[in-house]
Order: sequence, then C-alpha cells, then structure tokens
Amino acid sequence: MTTHSTGTREEWLAARLELLKAEKELTRRSDEVAKQRQQLPWVRIDKQYRFQTEQGSASLADLFQGRSQLLIYHFMFGPDYTAGCPSCSAIADGFDGSVVHLANHDVTLLAVSRAPLAKLQQYRRRMGWSFPWSSSFGSDFNADFCVHFTEQQQREGTIEYNYQRESSLNWRGDQAPVDEVAATTGTDTPTFTRERPGMSAFVLEEGVVYHTYSTYARGLDVIWGMYQWLDRAPKGRNETGVWWRRHDEYGQR
Repeated sequence: MTTHSTGTREEWLAARLELLKAEKELTRRSDEVAKQRQQLPWVRIDKQYRFQTEQGSASLADLFQGRSQLLIYHFMFGPDYTAGCPSCSAIADGFDGSVVHLANHDVTLLAVSRAPLAKLQQYRRRMGWSFPWSSSFGSDFNADFCVHFTEQQQREGTIEYNYQRESSLNWRGDQAPVDEVAATTGTDTPTFTRERPGMSAFVLEEGVVYHTYSTYARGLDVIWGMYQWLDRAPKGRNETGVWWRRHDEYGQR
C-alpha cells in the first residue's frame, strides 16, 4: 500500500497546474541566469599551457579545433588513478551525443585530465566513448583552474574549491562514501581528492584566448544527465550513499 498521497485525475490536474507555474518561473529564472552568466567579464589568458592530444602536443588555442568557443570538462583522473572517477564517468556518458551538435554550432566540447594520454585513451576505449580527451600532465592548467591541489594544501587546509576555502579533506560529507569511491579509482582518499570535477568555458577572438566561466560541485548537476531524469521520476533521486557505478560495472557487485 503506497504511503504517498493519492487523488482523482481532477485533483492531480489542479496540483499539476500549480506546479506548472513554478516550473515556468524556474525556466524564466534559468534564462535570466544564463544571460547573467554570459555577461561575465572575459579574462585574457596569456599563460602558455601545453596538452597532449591524439594529434600531438597542443596549446589551449589548439584545443578549439578551429571554432571560437571551447567547453572543457575537468574530468577527475589523476596520474595515479587506475580508472576515472565513477561520477565523472556517469557525467561523461552523455558527452558523445552532444559533441557533434555543439561542433556544428561553433563550440568544441572535450575533457581534460592530468593522467597521461595513454591511460586516458585506454579508459575511453573501455567506456566506449569517442569525445576528445586531452592530457594536461605536467601542466599547471588543472591547478590554475582549481581542480587539482597538492598534498601540502591538504595538510595545511588551504584548498579553495568552488569559490570557498575548505575546512578539511572531507569535501563530500561522510568519509565512508569518499573512501569507497576512491578505492574504485585505485587510490586512497587523499590522492583521489587532490583532483576535483568542474567545467570551464573559453572563447577565442583574434588569436587571444579568454576564460569566460567555470563551475564546480553541484554546479555540474545540469550536465549530469541521469539526475535530470531522476528529478522527474516518481521517487526523485531517492539516494542512499553512492549508488551509481561505471556503466560496465552494474551487476558486478
């Protein structure tokens, strides 16, 4: 017997129309926030970053692949990882379907991680992905965009992530789930959490690259496709701990 409220079709429709008002207001507000996001000042990038790609060594400007806009997903895959972060992997499952559409709208979408390129390529083959993925191994890129931190920063409590100073290593709440997720990447918790997820946007004008936007943590929910579906499912997210796996691991535990 369900414990959820039930009612007639007429009662449902009345409640749905009330919800529709809230949904439309949310859509309008989202449009306003998008405009505000696009009005952020652009910050010129003069530092020279190098990346390893399938085409060889590349600059940040090269990553645009002839387009004027670049979206980078900061994928948690450190040099010591044996597999990519399962949360980042769940997000990245939705990239392939979007890459071609964005490419035909003057936008390049790719992932960047600190792990060596060969390791990224091997994992990409395992996952069956085709989106471009570049290595920033040996570069300051991840640190400069606040998605990589040092052991010293962990010890001293000086990590600033998602535009705020962290008070401790325990950045995701209960320690046990973080330990569990770290183990799936072949690392311990301190090593795992020196990498962080995020996405950054850039524009290329007259040969100059500008940084336009970055978001982290819950700011990534909107590109995590499964959560957009779950938010519309009868029981919502309905979560207890870390329930998701890499897509080839379901049924293995």
